[in-house]
Amino acid sequence: MALTYSEYLRLDELLSLQRPKSTGPEHDEMLFIVIHQVYELWFKELLHELDRLGRLLQDGDRVRIGHTLTRMAKIMKTMVGQVDILETLTPLEFLSFRSHLESASGFQSWQFRALEATLGRKDPGVLLRFPEGLIAREELERRHGAPCLWDAFLVFLAGEGVPVPEGDRARDVTRSVEPSPALQQVLVDVYRRRPGIAVICDQLLDFDEGLQEWRYRHMKMVQRTIGSRSGTGGSAGVEYLASTLGKPLFPDLWAIRSEL
Repeated sequence: MALTYSEYLRLDELLSLQRPKSTGPEHDEMLFIVIHQVYELWFKELLHELDRLGRLLQDGDRVRIGHTLTRMAKIMKTMVGQVDILETLTPLEFLSFRSHLESASGFQSWQFRALEATLGRKDPGVLLRFPEGLIAREELERRHGAPCLWDAFLVFLAGEGVPVPEGDRARDVTRSVEPSPALQQVLVDVYRRRPGIAVICDQLLDFDEGLQEWRYRHMKMVQRTIGSRSGTGGSAGVEYLASTLGKPLFPDLWAIRSEL
């Protein structure tokens, strides 16, 4: 029998995964579940693209590097757009089923934490939130111990003959990416003399800006929905989300803007 659309996408299984906890159930809980499941699918796709991007950077495949970065930036735009849908959920509508979430919270999304690690934000404390033996813990440990996207980009630059400072190439990959004045001077020269590579730098900025926009929109959505209440997972809610703003993935690319 020929493969069908439903079989290929495993629709019966997929459409059975939206299971509201509220009695009734409350009408708006379905939207809440669907939006967050879709976010997790996008996180999975971004991790998939990031893993490929790391290999492409090491291989110096400029065309596919640019294509992959463009796709990732468009995914971020789509994720930002989904906040518009979630904001149609009023505070009273959310409160109608919020108690049924118990301790469940987006704060516990291991895929988003894996994204952060792969993008260069290494926080060992994150590992402690996931018990040993879980696939999530193993995946987070692997990504926290591996080079991040910025490290792969530095390998790409070196392969293109750009004199990347040794201190940056040999940095501890288990630590978060920090600004490097020496590297910033090299990047200024790249922008002035290597336009092809400068385009890739700007595509990295596009993605960085998209993630920062999503963080901001997510924070404002939470603020207008629950105000100053604590998050369901025990986080500080809006206060915690606000603390994540203004922290770019690629600080060196932002730092040189006034020098170009």
